[in-house]
Amino acid sequence: MSINLVLASTSPFRAQLLTRLGLPFETDSPAVDESRLPDEAAEALVQRLARAKAEAVAGRHPDSLIIGSDQVAVIDGEILGKPGERERAIAQLQRASGKVVTFFTGLCLYNSRSGRSQVVCEPFRVHFRELDTHQITRYIDREQPLNCAGSFKSEGLGITLFRRLEGDDPNALIGLPLIRLTELLYNEGVFLP
Repeated sequence: MSINLVLASTSPFRAQLLTRLGLPFETDSPAVDESRLPDEAAEALVQRLARAKAEAVAGRHPDSLIIGSDQVAVIDGEILGKPGERERAIAQLQRASGKVVTFFTGLCLYNSRSGRSQVVCEPFRVHFRELDTHQITRYIDREQPLNCAGSFKSEGLGITLFRRLEGDDPNALIGLPLIRLTELLYNEGVFLP
């Protein structure tokens, strides 16, 4: 099947992950309001936003398969999201210290030719080590994970904050579950080796 592949994201981490599949693709920035709806569950939120991101760029990419993705972190039933500033990042990691944080990654593959959407949610659990304030601030200052759900980058030094990882696809932690994406692509006739 000859079809263009588009990643509806400006995340360099998602783009880097997608290159692992060996398929040519382009990126496009979706302009989507990422606000949570009242009483919206984490799983529903990330699936809705993944679909919205894919659909937001669909008009610019006819005859394309568009990948949308979104991620949130949940601790003690509360959605954390991206900290945006140093103080919030420190507070998020202090709260995560010694606990299990579940990351929900929504993934949508939208076929702009047929209008078909496949939407899934991939959970991944991170067991944090006990962290002191010095470790947290040193990490935040070195990695600057201010635009990352949960205030860390597992593809960098964030891995040093963990005791254990638990999930089906380690790529989901970075924001693009490649195992599930491969399944969705297969459903659209894109076969990978």
